[in-house]
Amino acid sequence: MQLANRIRAFRKLKGLTQHELAAETGISLAILGTIERGNRKVTPQELSKIAGVLAISIEELQGK
Repeated sequence: MQLANRIRAFRKLKGLTQHELAAETGISLAILGTIERGNRKVTPQELSKIAGVLAISIEELQGK
């Protein structure tokens, strides 16, 4: 599974909307949307913020 799909799946598993995840990470809704669609690579800082809010490790989020 691609990282974009994993982010979306974990977000939904935690019961968060894109808007809520964007607000909690400080990542704009537009950027989060492009990340989840796989149209933009995630920076290490963004990945860390997303993993933190989703309460999972970066490795787990990456599927490692």
